[in-house]
Amino acid sequence: MALTDVQIRNAKPRDKAYKLSDAGGLHLFVSPAGGKLWRFKFRIAGREKLLSLGGWPTVSLAAARKARDRAKAQLIAGDDPAHEKRKEKIARQVSAGNSFRSVAEDCIAVKLEANRKADATVGKARWFLSHLTPALGSRPISEIEPAEVLAVLKALERKGHRETARRTRAFASRVFRHGVANTFCRSDPAALLADALSQPIVKHHAAILDPTELGIFLRSIDEYGGGATVKLAMQLSPHLFLRPGELRQGRWEEVDLADAIWTVPAVRTKLRRPHSVPLSRQARALLAELRLVSGGHDLMFPGLRSHLRPTSENALNAAFRRMGFGADVVTAHGLRATASTLLNESGKWHADAIERALAHGRSDAVRGAYARGQHWAERVEMAQWWSDYLDALRDGVQIVPFPAQDAAVAS
Repeated sequence: MALTDVQIRNAKPRDKAYKLSDAGGLHLFVSPAGGKLWRFKFRIAGREKLLSLGGWPTVSLAAARKARDRAKAQLIAGDDPAHEKRKEKIARQVSAGNSFRSVAEDCIAVKLEANRKADATVGKARWFLSHLTPALGSRPISEIEPAEVLAVLKALERKGHRETARRTRAFASRVFRHGVANTFCRSDPAALLADALSQPIVKHHAAILDPTELGIFLRSIDEYGGGATVKLAMQLSPHLFLRPGELRQGRWEEVDLADAIWTVPAVRTKLRRPHSVPLSRQARALLAELRLVSGGHDLMFPGLRSHLRPTSENALNAAFRRMGFGADVVTAHGLRATASTLLNESGKWHADAIERALAHGRSDAVRGAYARGQHWAERVEMAQWWSDYLDALRDGVQIVPFPAQDAAVAS
């Protein structure tokens, strides 16, 4: 006879456990402590088994019957309901252990740290993860839906951080792909969201492109009354075309003054390949002076608080502001745009030589591979010409304008 809700509510504990039968192998087990547990009794391969379906009232009579029917369907299909339940439990435990954050940390360790990517690259990855962690960090990666990822990205957009939202989506996509490759999840929901984000507003690094104004700027650097290390960094930067991070993290072991070359190791370059910089006469003189003031440390530009760490990434820009040049006038990175524009406008140098000097990549991989070994002699000559040109501007020599040409601006 089938059970009723009233019978279940009125079932009282006894000295010994007992059961109240429903139908089709389902019964309610009542313990001496008063617990009421649903169980389904079945036979498979001639053996009697019990499948626990949960406790009443959390699992109602109707829910218990549905669970019994599902178990019966598994028996008809030739499966063992108890075994299937254990598999589901293990899957839930594995899924809970494979949270988005844990998979992301594994992705960073395997894809970045194990491949010795630059500290800045690893740091950026962790920064992107910090945006995703509050909402997604503890969620099983296999259960995350596109809408959940989109909510995080849209919150960044509403704060005006369009570029951050775009890069955070790309990082999330990389984590999901890592999860798919390691069977932690089945798909990449972030891949579906690229078109859902607003295009970032492109902001170019402020740069001085007028020769006369550049001369004024160079004279101001020479008159700078701050720290000698920062002053030499500012004096060197226009001559070398290096990215600010490549410059300030420089080590003396990378510089060969005798052969007039500075080789930036792959770990510190944007393209992750060594970049050789020819040193003009002026650059070598500044480096020789820098060696005297840097205290004999491994770092060329040691920080004020510790010689084991390079000077602050904002040191040059902060010095420019103290000199009276606003962020809309010049930046340390913008000096690369200055060199690119004026070198191209001069018409004296092959465009590929300028691109190689700036360590720019190529969308054409074959041409890029060919060009790696080209233009060195031209770059050596160009480096000296550029330093002489900068000296002339600094000294106030009247410069005849270059013929009008298309300017290529560095990034």
